[in-house]
Amino acid sequence: MPPYTLLAILAHPDDEVLCAGTLMAQKAMGSRVVVLWLTKGEMTNAFGDLSSGEIAKRRQDLGFEALDIIGIEGRFLDLPDSAVEVSVQASQKVANIVADIKPDGILTWGDAWVRGFRHPDHQATGEIARNAVNFARITKVVNPEDPHREFCPIFTMRDIHSTLPAVAVDVSGHVDKIFQVADHYRKAIGFGDVEWLKARLQSSGSDWGSDYAEVFDAWETGGGLTETLLPYLAADFDHHPARSCDSKY
Repeated sequence: MPPYTLLAILAHPDDEVLCAGTLMAQKAMGSRVVVLWLTKGEMTNAFGDLSSGEIAKRRQDLGFEALDIIGIEGRFLDLPDSAVEVSVQASQKVANIVADIKPDGILTWGDAWVRGFRHPDHQATGEIARNAVNFARITKVVNPEDPHREFCPIFTMRDIHSTLPAVAVDVSGHVDKIFQVADHYRKAIGFGDVEWLKARLQSSGSDWGSDYAEVFDAWETGGGLTETLLPYLAADFDHHPARSCDSKY
């Protein structure tokens, strides 16, 4: 068994451009790393008049090709692009995958105020993922999977206005492949400008004394500079006590 499992729950195939270095850093330490996309991104205009089904297939292929570069696993759900809604049903779908994979931590979208980050699908995906962590604890929700009741901290994409503790992952050793993933998407759908991403990573890195960094919100763990999200940095507060039986908490 790998020492840790990190599950990234994202909205669209190309969201991982913003966390590719962190995914690679986690994989490099021997962890299992999985990306779950809730949609196939079929609402893009990048492919002209192709049908939604054809676009979905192309973007699904692009997602898996990106993960081949990163060297990790990927899965898709079939929620509608640009219409992801927070619901019990959506969170239960994700909860079943959480119960199957049993991650030690989850990386997803969080609360955001600036354009791009505040895309409704991003906002909804983050809430669905956070709800799913709780639903995954309940046998009757995830049956026939065994529930996942171990502590599973949440990390989210960090908006510039966030006041949550920040955890910065030094991704300096992975920039070549980060830029390869970005350019892979830029050529296909127009998102992923390498110079923009390079400036973003360098700016984040300069705040933490590294050349390049990806920065996330730490919802339940400590902040600081680290090489990987897992093992997580200790927080200065007590968590809800663990329970051995089903719980809504």
